[in-house]
Amino acid sequence: MLHEIPAAPSAASPGAKSNTLFARARVVFPDGTTRATVERDPTPQYVLRGEGAYLIDVDGQRFLDLNNNFTTLIHGHGFAPAMDAVSRVLRDGTCFSNPTVHEIDLAELLVDRIPAVEQIRFVNTGTEAVMFAIKAARAFTGRSAIAKIEGAYHGAYDWAETGQGGTPSTWGSPDAPVPVPAYAGTPQSVADEVVILRFNDAEGARRRISAAADRLACILLDPMPSRGGLIPPSPDFVAAVVETAHHHGILIVCDEVLNLRQSYRGASARYGIEPDLIAAGKIIGGGFPIGAIGGSSRVMSVFDGSAGRAELAQGGTFSANPVSMIAGRATMGAMTETAFASLEAMGDRLRVALAEAIERRQAHYTVSGAASLFRIHPKRTLPRDYRESYPSPDEAIVMKTMTRFFRNEGVILPDGAAACLSTAMTEADIDKIVDTFDRFLAVAPVIEEETR
Repeated sequence: MLHEIPAAPSAASPGAKSNTLFARARVVFPDGTTRATVERDPTPQYVLRGEGAYLIDVDGQRFLDLNNNFTTLIHGHGFAPAMDAVSRVLRDGTCFSNPTVHEIDLAELLVDRIPAVEQIRFVNTGTEAVMFAIKAARAFTGRSAIAKIEGAYHGAYDWAETGQGGTPSTWGSPDAPVPVPAYAGTPQSVADEVVILRFNDAEGARRRISAAADRLACILLDPMPSRGGLIPPSPDFVAAVVETAHHHGILIVCDEVLNLRQSYRGASARYGIEPDLIAAGKIIGGGFPIGAIGGSSRVMSVFDGSAGRAELAQGGTFSANPVSMIAGRATMGAMTETAFASLEAMGDRLRVALAEAIERRQAHYTVSGAASLFRIHPKRTLPRDYRESYPSPDEAIVMKTMTRFFRNEGVILPDGAAACLSTAMTEADIDKIVDTFDRFLAVAPVIEEETR
């Protein structure tokens, strides 16, 4: 059995101010935080400010940031064009009940860029984007159920989050994955309306989609699920899902809230998927709250209320607020095809260098990812889906140990999720990541094969 390297916080430690703030936070928040995704070891690091590829915490420690607020900040922290644009618009007002030109500007950029998007609607979060995409599919098809990938994270809508957190004791047979509820008290009716598919299981997808075809409104598909292992989709799996869906009149909804950053035209275009709807968010808001639902004019017509009440009403007090719109336009405008290619080249170099370090050390690790995204797995062979990427208890300890090692070396590496690069990073930053990983491998605990 492996054991974690113990953290050693104390009043005199570099994290003393974060410890003090966390003590205050525990009084007013149920577990001391307002996001379940906040990492703590055992205390969260409280941030003072961000500077490009780096963030500085309240104790004055400086870290290379590979989290970038869960892949949101494609230009890193404090991207000047976005900050300058926002500072100008703030003087004019931050939100209105009326539309502004800024929402048209950002919408035109996205419609021009993403092949599957002919029309678009803005919301405030990725969760809302996925939620309204599912609702749009239901309104368009007249069906209520959805299919989704096991282990894939799609935010906090009851149906979308079902099956995202299964464990070996709950996820059921490989041939019939269980729609595991995401929280206590989830109505059974929610699970009854969700069909779980294993990623990259083409024949299983055909079989399970066909069996539930008469009640499926859509298939919710993340082209490369982060929590599912950040594994690329196999062409035969994509073909199986798309062909079966089209045959039965089921819509394809691609969740690109995270993966839109994979290319100038997004992840669906990268992998040859032609979805009916796309949910977007994160990078398109320039560091401010945003979400978007886009798709063909035919399907997006369910939002059209110009002739009376729409089949699907979608509002939101802060939807399309000018701050997010103008920051998003400045951010995405700077992400040219050249900028995407440069960031991908940096990602390719990093993944190759990490793999070379693993080979050189003959270590028990693999690396997945694409474009500016990567994830390190404590496994000898690259996983193919969520079940294969799910860590054993010993592997989970190793990953926590690695995250701690990186942090002690001045690098924020997400634990069990996608790490990402930003345009603010330099080749020296890539070298720092590789060097840190190589030095970790030199001292990392060894996992024996039989622990799986």
